[in-house]
Amino acid sequence: MLDFEKLNEQIGPADAAAAAACEAHWDGIAKPLKGLGDLETAVIRIAALTGSEDVRIDRRAVEVLCADNGVVAEGVTQTDASVTATMAGNIRDHRSSVCLMAKAAGADVFAQDMGMLTRVEGVPGCHIADGTGNIALGPAMTKEQACEAIAYGMELVRQCRDADYQIVITGEMGIGNTTTSSAVTASMLGVPVEEITGRGAGLSDEGLRKKVAAIHRAIEVNAPDPADPLDILAKLGGFDIAGMAGMFLGGALYRVPVVIDGLISSVSALIAARLCPNAKKGMIASHCSAEPAAEQILRELGLVPVIRAGLKLGEGTGAACMLPLLDMALAVYHGSAAFADAGVEQYTIQEGDER
Repeated sequence: MLDFEKLNEQIGPADAAAAAACEAHWDGIAKPLKGLGDLETAVIRIAALTGSEDVRIDRRAVEVLCADNGVVAEGVTQTDASVTATMAGNIRDHRSSVCLMAKAAGADVFAQDMGMLTRVEGVPGCHIADGTGNIALGPAMTKEQACEAIAYGMELVRQCRDADYQIVITGEMGIGNTTTSSAVTASMLGVPVEEITGRGAGLSDEGLRKKVAAIHRAIEVNAPDPADPLDILAKLGGFDIAGMAGMFLGGALYRVPVVIDGLISSVSALIAARLCPNAKKGMIASHCSAEPAAEQILRELGLVPVIRAGLKLGEGTGAACMLPLLDMALAVYHGSAAFADAGVEQYTIQEGDER
């Protein structure tokens, strides 16, 4: 079992001096103060994580964690579990949506088998089991399995760092994972199931009713401890969620920024933050998913999404959209003239300006 208290100490807090230096550099650029808003904040967060104001994200990776969920048996999805393996193969062959978007953004995409029902040749991973248990009937996994998945996610980030990747995007592929994510969210935030459960990949009204009912049964049957995030993860989550939680922990530990994608990724980030509060320093919020729970989770994490476009595709696609925006922000950060060089008097924050 992982010692999360010790891990939190190893991660430590963000580098306040690097953050201050990065912010001072932004404020010295010949433009209105905080003119690039949340993009400036994202760059400052990366500086605080890496310990350097010289922020670079020239090499970027997308890790798509693939896993199946036993709760699909409850009729909570429009498609069956075979789609998970099909899409994992498409990602391997660089034919999926995230692959095409990542190519445009200059990122490399990797599929990982965290526990699919059907193994796919050429897709590596730790393959913890042939899918999770049906949460409507019992726990998704054991705590040992959850820790195994978390540890693998951490290892993925370490490997990315050693391969000189400077930023990592979290992606997932797993039929039924908006159901597991909504169940985890309801338990962690103590909010009504109906309030945070959406239609996922496109459920009918009847399908949504089945999904809500399955989550209610899962919480009743498993009785997760709201004060124990590992217990909630093991009883209600998925191998993909656990693996991404590990990625966020690994990002903070190895000083590699890890970008949050949509609902499933956001839930994973929340689990990581509950397990190790210092892990939040490595998280970059990209967009706010159209799923109902997404806004509440990001608010709980104290993170502001840069993009609001009603995205709900998954795979890491929303997070991939963040890369060109960061590239443009960093072009300004590294290339713009300072006030003194431009012969312009530096802006100052005026009374009543709340920026």
